[in-house]
Amino acid sequence: MARARSARLKLNKRRINLLTKRLAVLPLALAAAFGAQAATTTTKYLIISENANKQIGQQIVERLDDGLTKVSFSYKDNGRGPDLEEQFRVGADGTMTEYAVKGNSTFGSVVDEKFSRKGDQAAWKSTSEQGEKTVSGPAAYLPLNSSFEVASVAITALTKAPDGKLALLPSGTLSQRVLDSVEVTSATGQKQTVSLLAQTGVGLSPSFYWATTGAQPRLFGVIMPGFGNALEEGWQSAAPVLGQRQKAAEQQMLTDAAAKLQHPLTGLTVVRNARIFDSEKATVGQSSDIYVLRGRITSIQPAGSPTRDADNVIDAAGRIVLPGLFDLHGHVDRWSGALNMSTGVTSVRDMGNDNAQLQAMLDETAAGKLLAPQVVPAGFLEGESPYSANNGFVIKDLKEAKDAIDWYAQRGYPQLKIYNSFPKAILKDTVAYAHSRGMRVSGHIPAGLRAQEALDAGYDEIQHINQVLLNFFVKPDTETRNLNRFVLPAEKVADLDFNSKPVKDFVAYLAKKQISIDPTMSAFAFLKQRDGDVNEPYVALESHMPPDVARSFKAGTMKIDGDVQLKRYEKSYAKMVQFVGIMYKAGVPIVAGTDDIPGFTLHSELALLVKAGLTPAQALQVATRNGARYTRTTNDRGSISAGKLADIVLVDGDPTKNIEDVRKVSAVITRGYVIYPTEIHAALGIAPFVGEAPKVIKAAPVAVTYGGGNEGARARIEASAKKHE
Repeated sequence: MARARSARLKLNKRRINLLTKRLAVLPLALAAAFGAQAATTTTKYLIISENANKQIGQQIVERLDDGLTKVSFSYKDNGRGPDLEEQFRVGADGTMTEYAVKGNSTFGSVVDEKFSRKGDQAAWKSTSEQGEKTVSGPAAYLPLNSSFEVASVAITALTKAPDGKLALLPSGTLSQRVLDSVEVTSATGQKQTVSLLAQTGVGLSPSFYWATTGAQPRLFGVIMPGFGNALEEGWQSAAPVLGQRQKAAEQQMLTDAAAKLQHPLTGLTVVRNARIFDSEKATVGQSSDIYVLRGRITSIQPAGSPTRDADNVIDAAGRIVLPGLFDLHGHVDRWSGALNMSTGVTSVRDMGNDNAQLQAMLDETAAGKLLAPQVVPAGFLEGESPYSANNGFVIKDLKEAKDAIDWYAQRGYPQLKIYNSFPKAILKDTVAYAHSRGMRVSGHIPAGLRAQEALDAGYDEIQHINQVLLNFFVKPDTETRNLNRFVLPAEKVADLDFNSKPVKDFVAYLAKKQISIDPTMSAFAFLKQRDGDVNEPYVALESHMPPDVARSFKAGTMKIDGDVQLKRYEKSYAKMVQFVGIMYKAGVPIVAGTDDIPGFTLHSELALLVKAGLTPAQALQVATRNGARYTRTTNDRGSISAGKLADIVLVDGDPTKNIEDVRKVSAVITRGYVIYPTEIHAALGIAPFVGEAPKVIKAAPVAVTYGGGNEGARARIEASAKKHE
């Protein structure tokens, strides 16, 4: 379950996988406001999934003879997706003077947004906000939910801007630069040259668009590697070459970023005066010195112990040092790595991706070309249906399921994830075969089954708190491949008696069988998201985020009709959090995953674990020790110990007492590099969470004898370090 902020951000920033075909043409409710006119030109964009190579949505753009543009936009991803109707006009500078959109967002919330500019006065109103501003010069309005055509307007307006920059409303600045150009050929033999553009200033990563060339360039298409593309009808054959050229240009940007933000630690490094979090005992030890060489911890000694010829010295200055954090529910892309690393997340379990894209990212990370955490891949397995998710392998019978499992096992995937449309008739045999290949099995609960039945078939883990609690609500004919899997828990958990025998028996079974649960509470807070409010997982982030990202935190997600329903959904969500605590206290293994904004919402997930009843130290244990246990990486990760990978996170404050301090990451060591979150945040327009970070001091070779005593050795090291600062 991927969190949707808006159609535009979801398609362009989070690179969702678009999977089913449907165009719902909504009534043109705005026609009266703008006036219906005959269309002069129509451009149709087809949204095609890459893996299945089928149409999953479309965008129809009508440019009328009076300057009005109408857009119908729709797609469906795994039983959900937006339906939007837009109308707008543009002024002489190419920016919109009037804009309106109606419809529904990805998870069904009402979309109703308007903007107008008359002279220097701009005003806007949506279901979550309204405002006005005096502005001079060109300025582009950024809707919360929109089609790709809004990006097309910006492309044209930016071309007219002398410095390639455009003010954004309500705030911010949009920049654009040309990365590449290529000639493409249509199905009918037409040729044209299109350019690859990178836009920055919206979201937490660049947006890539292919545009026509000439005096009035406009959108030609969008390539979303591993997921699909949206191209003008008739030009779909251009997708492969555009994808190759875009990947090369994007990779160069990522390689440059990795070289700038990853600082290599060559030779022996000592991290001095570190208070190490013991993830087995959930306690903090006495101040220690940690020795790191070639990406591994070679030794841990009491602070001030003698050191011979250290090349680098990092003074933790009494900071608490955590093992690298685990996010056990990610969907990694090439740009999410910076967010993870800046928040201390050094390992991510990928829970569903395009197989070829993920393998390429693993290669790029290993080669040091990608700023990214270490990824533990889970193989994605889905069945054929109108609701199918299009990650990994989509199969129709047991033979295809076994072939997919072989593919994953041969590439070292330690886990299999089964999804909503998987054929329940072959579930038990599929799980048994995956176990025979040495893989753990987890997932959503296939439609028509309860969680208990999936466990009886051999599941080792369940993803998402809604999938756990649906166990008490679904019947064999309940459809859970659409929004029902969110609406049912939101409606019914409020009345679920946790002291009832069925609930207690189920929790006891989970504990007895040691079934791990990946609740992703942070992601499911959207069930109670009301327009205009900042939802719980984002309260601590809002003031740090770029304006457009912070603004999106106030947009509703579900369709919630009035205060009575809102209170019910709030109660249901509160009980979901409570149930996680009940499971933990009963001995059910809990893991920390996000399925949301990378890195930052792992911290929010840990805060929700504390709200569920865990101590802050226990929550940190879940994100370290449990992360390693349930990715089968305890030999290398999960604790700060000699011989293990040097995945080390230096934190200001004391997150074992106040879990919010886990957000104060001052430095991260991983894979032989030191990374400073403040540098990453500055590059992304994020306000820092910490002050000055501990720097690497290049120490001159110093031979210290063991006869001088700890205090003498420490004094000589400090003197040498200061001399060479």
